[in-house]
Amino acid sequence: MAEVAQSPESFLPLTQAVFHILLALADGEKHGYAVMQEIEDATEGRVQMGPGTLYGSIKRMLAAGLIEESDDRPDPTLDDERRRYYRQTGLGRKVLREEAERMAELMALARRKHVWSGAGSRSILT
Repeated sequence: MAEVAQSPESFLPLTQAVFHILLALADGEKHGYAVMQEIEDATEGRVQMGPGTLYGSIKRMLAAGLIEESDDRPDPTLDDERRRYYRQTGLGRKVLREEAERMAELMALARRKHVWSGAGSRSILT
């Protein structure tokens, strides 16, 4: 019996952890620690993902087909062979795109309701 492919919309809304992991992998494969560092750097420290959250999310994302483990390795002299590298799958890219579009629609609604000006990352109208 053939498996029915899940639609990207069926994964929405994403948890904060899954969204940030997919976003971190959007520009290429990374190992877990690099994903954690990128999330912390990109959010200026506002989101700090611990190993339990990261690797629990990665396990579920692998099972769901959103990411996959990469066989490609950087130069062995520059890398620890125990590290596992992850990359988005086609489904993962589609899910991230759908979530970004969903969030953009929410922000447009917030702008129309004068909740958010869009002028800055932390700007709230009073």
